[in-house]
Amino acid sequence: MSLKSPRIAVRAVIMRGRRLLLVNAWPEGRSNLLCAPGGGVEPGSSLPENLAREVYEETGLVVWVGVPCLVNEFHDPRSKFHQVEVFFRCQLSGDGQIDPTWEDPERVVTEHFWVTRQEYAKLQVKPDALEHIAFDANAGISYDPLEPIVL
Repeated sequence: MSLKSPRIAVRAVIMRGRRLLLVNAWPEGRSNLLCAPGGGVEPGSSLPENLAREVYEETGLVVWVGVPCLVNEFHDPRSKFHQVEVFFRCQLSGDGQIDPTWEDPERVVTEHFWVTRQEYAKLQVKPDALEHIAFDANAGISYDPLEPIVL
């Protein structure tokens, strides 16, 4: 079986006070897995441009994209799907209120959650390193090694 090139994606670490923004990772209730907003990059646009577009599409929020803080990899051994994600710290340009009628044009993201660290601990969230990056003020850049995809 031939190997596929890894897909490149970008994700946003967006804090509002002491709350992190998470979204559903799979469409139509397929899984309770949550992740940071973001998605695949389109050729010809920078990673920050792609991320600002993805955040807006999924949430209606406008963000300023800051510095990278995490690189994550995951794969599906059965399909040979392999994704490399670059997480960036982002700042909201508004108050972070998400219009409850907002619809992701791709119809993947349908749920948005602003969670505290205590709430986060009770949820299924990937990647594993996201909690430390988001909630520890002195966290530097991190790498979360290749892990199997989770549904």
